[in-house]
Amino acid sequence: MHTGGKDGVRILVCTVGKTILHYDARCLADLHAMLKCVGDWVDLGGADEQKPAKDGTVEAWGRSPDNPLGGWYGLKKGFRGRFGVYVPPLMEALGLAELEHNPKNNRMRAK
Repeated sequence: MHTGGKDGVRILVCTVGKTILHYDARCLADLHAMLKCVGDWVDLGGADEQKPAKDGTVEAWGRSPDNPLGGWYGLKKGFRGRFGVYVPPLMEALGLAELEHNPKNNRMRAK
């Protein structure tokens, strides 16, 4: 994962095999603020764009019209989902969040 620019917006570029996903880079600060506000563990979720996200998850928040961006943080149509899969590990690496590392149903919280 690295940062780049697209249409004047700072983005995160996530390469998974041959698939390239783009997320608005504001998601890092916005998600950290949301997690701080919640003050507890939040389920990650993780669903493709075409599938509904489970309510109350990081994935659902990353698509919600109620988040600071007012919708999807994913920028590439058809590849806007999986926010709850790819962004949380980056936040952990940056020291912004703590993640669980179970086989499934993982959660995160702000540091």
